[in-house]
Amino acid sequence: MKPGIHPEYRPVVFRDKGANHAFLTRSTRTSDQTIEWEDGNTYPVIDVEVSSASHPFYTGRATVLDTAGRVEKFRRRYGQKG
Repeated sequence: MKPGIHPEYRPVVFRDKGANHAFLTRSTRTSDQTIEWEDGNTYPVIDVEVSSASHPFYTGRATVLDTAGRVEKFRRRYGQKG
């Protein structure tokens, strides 16, 4: 890799306020807001709207769409007559 052209890769906290969940990882994202983490260090914090703690797929609250029923309804409504 060429030196001096890549952004700084450092620890950052991502926080999902809706699910009251936060996790520490490494990222190139920056933020003016900071948070004191469980280890006593201060890290930049980035607020996200959806994380694995609040997404329906990961929480088991996902709904399955009845696509076969929709196709049959379409065919009944707009299919060939006679």
